[in-house]
Amino acid sequence: MTSYLTFITDNLTFGVETDQVIEIITNYKIRSVPKVPDYIPGIINLRGQIIPIMDMRLRLGKEGTPYSDSTCIIILNISEQLMGLVVDSVLQVQDLDDNTISPLPTPKEDEPAKNLMTLKDGSVALLLESEKLVCSI
Repeated sequence: MTSYLTFITDNLTFGVETDQVIEIITNYKIRSVPKVPDYIPGIINLRGQIIPIMDMRLRLGKEGTPYSDSTCIIILNISEQLMGLVVDSVLQVQDLDDNTISPLPTPKEDEPAKNLMTLKDGSVALLLESEKLVCSI
């Protein structure tokens, strides 16, 4: 069994292992940084730590939308590097059997998810490969 934090971006459900999740924050001022990819809206200063922020919508090649009350930043620790992930909303933590994970039928090389997982309610979520996100910054 592995615990996953599930969240929604652009009507897609994703999951990330809770071992990588540091915290979830809202209403944080993101400061822009020049010469970064479009899907990096900037950085935040979280208790003295400068953390790059990635907008999942933009990373997926989707249209950006204004942030709302349900928009969250998930702070992840990926290979000892902190990164914030802007998502539309956070759902819940679920403990799932690793047997519920299967590969995507036609994965794309640059996609941040290569596997699907079946959630307890029978719906399907994309399993985020966090290391791929760090490599794309």
